[in-house]
Formats: sequence, structure tokens, C-alpha cells
Amino acid sequence: MYPTPRQPARGLRYVRLVPAALIFTGLALSVVTPPHLTFTPLFVAPPVLAAPVMTLRGTVYTGLAALLASALLVFTGRTVLTGQEIITFLTVLTATGLALLINRIVAQRDQWVASARGVAEIVQRAVVPKPPNRAGSLLVAARYRAAQRDTLIGGDLYAVRDTPYGVRLLVGDVRGKGLGATEMVSVILGTFREAAEYEEELGTLCTRLQAAVEREKRTRGAIDPQEEFATAVVVEVPRAPPHELRLINLGHPPPLLLPGDAPARYLEVSDPQLPLGLMELSGWTGCPQTFPFPPGAQLLLYTDGVSEARDGRGVFFDPALALDEEEFGNPQELLDRLVSDVLRYTGGRLNDDMALLAVSRATAGNPDAANR
Repeated sequence: MYPTPRQPARGLRYVRLVPAALIFTGLALSVVTPPHLTFTPLFVAPPVLAAPVMTLRGTVYTGLAALLASALLVFTGRTVLTGQEIITFLTVLTATGLALLINRIVAQRDQWVASARGVAEIVQRAVVPKPPNRAGSLLVAARYRAAQRDTLIGGDLYAVRDTPYGVRLLVGDVRGKGLGATEMVSVILGTFREAAEYEEELGTLCTRLQAAVEREKRTRGAIDPQEEFATAVVVEVPRAPPHELRLINLGHPPPLLLPGDAPARYLEVSDPQLPLGLMELSGWTGCPQTFPFPPGAQLLLYTDGVSEARDGRGVFFDPALALDEEEFGNPQELLDRLVSDVLRYTGGRLNDDMALLAVSRATAGNPDAANR
């Protein structure tokens, strides 16, 4: 359905072949051209090009190959040993030394980036822990995929709570990244975990979330309070029939329902609300909207890292189109497919983090599908 992305590993292999190709090209041109012509750049460039894409050993070997190629031309009589040839040899030697220095600098930078990403991932998992595979009668799967170009901790979040009023779900996206976004995520999730257990009405639960965000903004002394907000969607799946779900959307991308025996459709509410932190600017009704949620159906909640993913032409990804008429045995299979589709659609280049939460009703014939 979507174009196949370029494979980074294969592209890197091709780049690593360039230094050798330059050396062989320099040797070939030296053989077929008059002796007074020199091709010094073709021997100087290889170690410098090898430095950022090869290991230290590979860079050393490339530099030695360039030096040996320069010496080979003199010993075979293709060039005359003059002051110019000595300068060429020294130039290649100097380039090799610089290449080794560049290689070490790049290696240290990569190590720092890997360490930063590792710390960010650990903090992310601590702040936004993965929910259990089952909550009440629901099979649950969650996934957090960070944008590849970022090492900052994002503001995407999800949570699942099995409460006396049914299973309650939350997916949200705090504006911004870094420590400030992480602190707001922690506040929202902490409030949700507590309020979901005690607030009977879903609208009151959202009011508690709004109050927590406003309190956090006042504590920080935000310069522009309207610049700090969080979109969210809150869902409640009651324990007893009829099989339905109740939904409040606070400026977030609409959930996607996959009935299994009907086309996938977005659950658009008739009265969408403003995001957390901005709700006081509009008339807050606090009334959830109800949708059917039959056995066998799956519900997908996601952040705008999915809905705003683009292909090479700038066209947005449409999860309903990608997943329509597909059958998935459990929510985990659904998320595996969705992540694969998004990466294929974007060529592996994500511009924003993705937080994904999928649920379905467990059936008598498939009670443990989420644990596969």
C-alpha cells in the first residue's frame, strides 16, 4: 500500500564503499594518463570520508591503503619521485591523521547520544509505565515510539485503570518536550490514577485533570499560560452490558474503532472540548458521548505522531485507511501492524513521538490473546 523506505544499513554500506572506489579510481587514472598528471585529491579524500562512517580500524586501513597506493605509483614507475610526490605522500599522511582524530570525535559523540537516548528511554518508562496486558474484560496493548531525530523526553502519555466504574483509558500529548513536558506528564498521570478510582462521572474526572494542569502552571509561573496545555482523550468501558464506551475528547485526534465486520471509523464527538489547560476558555459541558463497542471490536487511541506522519510528498498518514478491512487477533498485533505501516509510509523518518494504546474485549475462546 505504501512506498518502501530506503534501508539505512544498506545505504551505509554503499557510503563505506566510496573511499575504496576513490582509491581504485585514482590508480586507474594514473595508469591510463600521462605520468605528469597527478590525482592527489583521490588519495587524500578516502581516509577523511571513512572517518565518520567506519570504525577506527577501518579508518586506519583506508588511510594505509591510500598511502600504499601513492607509494605504488612511484615504485611502478608511473610517477617520478620528486618534491611534488613527497608533498603528495605527506598530504595523504596528514589527511589520515586528521581522519583518525575525526573518527574519535564522532565515536565519542555517538556514545554520548546513545547514552542520552538510553537515559531518556529509562525516564520515559518510569514516568509512563507500560500498562498490564489485561484490565477487567479488556485485552490491552501499548507502545511508545520516540522520534528518531530526537533525544529529548517527549510529552506523550497513556494510562489504563481498572476501576469500580469500569476500565478507564487515557491518551494525551503535552505541548513541548524535555523536563517541563515530563513534569506535566507526571502530574496528569498521577491525577488520573487517583481520580479514576474515586470519581464516578467521567466529566468530573476530566475536571480534576484540568485543575491539576492549572495548578501546575501556577506553580511554574508560566509566562504565557495559554502556551502550556495538553490534548487528551478519556474513555470509559463499563463492566456490564450493553457493550459500549463513553468518550470525552479534549482537543485530541479522534480514536479509531475497528469493528472487525465493518469499516474502520473515527469516533468523532459532537461537542469536542478544548485541551487541558485551556478548558476555562470555553463552556465545559462534562458530558461524555457514547459509542457501541461490540465483542470482537478493537479501539485504537493514539497521539498526533501517527496522524501527522507524512510521506515524501507531505501527505498525512491515515490510520483508518491503513487498517481498514484488516483483521487482528489481539491489540498487540494491531499495534505491530500500525507501527510498521507508519514507518513504511514515512520512510522510517518520524517527526514526532507516537504513543499508542489499543484495547479489545476478551472472548471465551481467546482469553489470553494479549499475552502471546
